Amino acid sequence: MNQPRSSSDIDKKATKERVEAALEQYRLFKFTSFQRRQVSMTASYSNMPRSDTGVTSDQTGSIAAYNIDEPERRRLYCLEVEAAVEELPEKERDLIKRRYFDRESRYIMDFTIYNDMEISAPTYDKLRWRAFEHLALYLGIEVYDEN
Repeated sequence: MNQPRSSSDIDKKATKERVEAALEQYRLFKFTSFQRRQVSMTASYSNMPRSDTGVTSDQTGSIAAYNIDEPERRRLYCLEVEAAVEELPEKERDLIKRRYFDRESRYIMDFTIYNDMEISAPTYDKLRWRAFEHLALYLGIEVYDEN
């Protein structure tokens, strides 16, 4: 029978990597424009003999579906991450927004954030880990130790 897992069972390194990847994905979706796919109007030539695969291809339909569905998927992802961050305690929320939600945050260093917040580096690390832990649990991306 599966026992409920506690937060002490969380693999910190793997969870941190997943949360940072999720925040990077958020930044990518939020601050880059969506490029619509275009239908190829030129037939491509292949020297390969054709065989019946039993699969019907509708390039125009697939591209139209992607062009409609992908922006909505990105918007919902951003809303989910923003909702998770809004659930954090004030200091954790402030840290995440300063460090990860800015368009230029990839170029902001941690020491800049903890100096602006007027906290020490160890306090910053603890606060950031707690924020990551809460975000991972909220988004369902936590990783547990196998031991």
